[in-house]
Order: sequence, then C-alpha cells, then structure tokens
Amino acid sequence: MERMRVHREIPPAGYRLMLVLAPVIWGLSFVIMKDSVQVIPPAQLIGVRFLCAGVLLGAVFFKRVRAAFCRDMLVRGAILGTLLFLAFWFQTIGVANTTPGKNAFLTAIYVVLVPFGWWIIARRRPGIHNLVAAVLCLAGIGFVSLDSDLTAGYGDLMTLVGAVWFAVHMIYVAKFSEGRDMVVLTVYQFFAMGIWGTLIGLVIEPLPALSSITGGFIGEMVYLIVFASCAALLFQNVAQAHVPPAQASLLLSLEAVFGVLFSVLIYGELISIRLIVGFVLVFVAIVVSEVFPEKMKPLIEK
Repeated sequence: MERMRVHREIPPAGYRLMLVLAPVIWGLSFVIMKDSVQVIPPAQLIGVRFLCAGVLLGAVFFKRVRAAFCRDMLVRGAILGTLLFLAFWFQTIGVANTTPGKNAFLTAIYVVLVPFGWWIIARRRPGIHNLVAAVLCLAGIGFVSLDSDLTAGYGDLMTLVGAVWFAVHMIYVAKFSEGRDMVVLTVYQFFAMGIWGTLIGLVIEPLPALSSITGGFIGEMVYLIVFASCAALLFQNVAQAHVPPAQASLLLSLEAVFGVLFSVLIYGELISIRLIVGFVLVFVAIVVSEVFPEKMKPLIEK
C-alpha cells in the first residue's frame, strides 16, 4: 500500500522525466565505457559491472528474490543473462574500437530487428512499417559505418553483432517473462552476465595493471553499476507502467541521441554531414518501428 501511495503522488510528468533520465544515463555510459575499457578488458569489465549490480539490486529487492526463488526462475535468468552478456560483450568490444556516438546509434538498431526475429520465433509477420523501418535503418547503417571503399570498421561490425544479440535477448524476454517477476529475473540475469564475464575474462584476457585502477576508474565503475545498470533500469520499469507505450518508446529511443551528444561534448567526436544523415535515418527507423504501430491502433479500432 505504501508503494502504491508513493506512485500516486508522482505526477504524470514525473514518469516522463524518468523515461528521459534513463536514456540520459545510458547515453553518458557509452562515453564512460569507452574510457573504462582502456583500463579493463571488455569481458572483465562486464563481469565486475554486473556482478556488483546483481549484488546491489538483489540486496534492494531481497524479499522478492527470496520469495520467487526456484529452479525455473534460475534457468530462465541464466538463459536471458547469457544472451545479454553476448550483447554487452560485443557492444563493449565495439565501443573500444569505434566512437561512443556510432556505438550508441548502431546498438539502437536492435529495436528495428526485433519484429523480424519475432517473425522467426512466433510466425508473426512484420507489418509494412517494419519493412520501411528496416530499409531506413540499413541506409542509416551505410552512412554511419561504411567507408569510401564500402568497408566497415571492426568496431562498427562488433557493435552490429551486439545489436543482433540485444534483439535476440528482447525476443526471449517476451517469451520468458510472462507471469514472472521481471525484477527478480533481472537480478538473475545480472549474476549470469557477471559470471560469464569473469570466467571468459580470466581465460582469454590479460589482467589489468593495478596501477591503472585509479580513483577516476572506480568512479566510472560506480556510475556504470549504480546508475547505468540499476537506477536507469528502475526508472524504466516504474515509468513504463504509467506512460503510453508509444510515448515511452520514443523517450527511451533518445538513448542514441544522448550517446552522440555526450560523445561530441566529452569524447570530442567529430560529426560529419554523412554521420548526421546516418544518425537521422537510424533514429527515424526506430521511431517508425516503435511508435507507428501504437499510433495506428485507434484508427484500426474505429
């Protein structure tokens, strides 16, 4: 009852603000990951980040985690965590080899990919808006990633692979989360990601030098753990229940925009006309894929 009263006291604009704060936090995280991955390799970075996030989120929601503990939840969380680990791993390898702005926008194409993956899994054919979004997205990827000789950089390719895994993860979230506590599943996912990152990092990556673990690096890890992994997720989960899906999708898609903005302001990324065209095409594709179906519903129902 206390939680319900707290929610009622928040005005509608407050929930929308949460859905803006989440992509702001994630947008800045692209620049922070770019810096952090110079200190600790990608898999180990994911291991530390999500093991700590799992402990923190698990402590906050300990009663819910304990109440929902069972083999089924563990298995589902482990599968989702494995998929999300692959997504973050390739994304982090990508950001180490490209700019944070390009990494943000190329990651965001998972939104356009999900309907086509769902077609394979559930035999639910994408609509014409999905096809339009796919064409716009492909054009945008070309402007963002391809060089004059029509080749893509290693970092951009790794980011695109990560986007595919993000799409696969989203599809399986839809399959696995029905009737289950998503917060608890998220805690299990975080632990699975942390375990995978730690194991793979110890096997194939060099350990970071102790001299590189500075106060600045620790501050960056605190941001990734507390804000980018826990706080932003809670903002999204709470606010999405009180904001229409079309508006929520549009606000959350601003993650890519803020990623570019922070990359320009902090990382010093130079934006050419070609990149601007590519970013605009990708963003329009995301809007068409996410918002257009919701806008059409009232027309269809009439």
